[in-house]
Amino acid sequence: MPVDDDEALAEILDYEHVAVVGCSTTPGKAAHDVPAYLREHGYDVIPVNPYADEVFGREADDSLSGVDEQVDVVNVFRPSEEVAAIVDETLERDDVKAVWTQLGVRDDDAAARAEDAGLRVVQDKCMKVEHRRLTNRG
Repeated sequence: MPVDDDEALAEILDYEHVAVVGCSTTPGKAAHDVPAYLREHGYDVIPVNPYADEVFGREADDSLSGVDEQVDVVNVFRPSEEVAAIVDETLERDDVKAVWTQLGVRDDDAAARAEDAGLRVVQDKCMKVEHRRLTNRG
């Protein structure tokens, strides 16, 4: 079952290295503003976007499999129909602890595969909203 209790969400929010698949270069878009918020609150945000050279002054990787740095959480800002392939890439890594899909994004079959592999899964929740709510920070 995907994570939805506050204690488990807080544990996932304690992880530091977040690969944001679909990270946007466009201020005002959630896929830009949420990762910007995470950076402002101490997270190591790793942008993954094949159409961007860099985001936040950091080189963007074309795919999750191209990320050389440690990844604790894969945060997904892509349509639900792309989640399965992103989970496939995630399962090829040995460092990821959780997959988090943003508001409106879910794939129950992919979530079950990730959970079966030992990953924690959060679906259809905003990391920024949950961080603010659980840490009382803004």
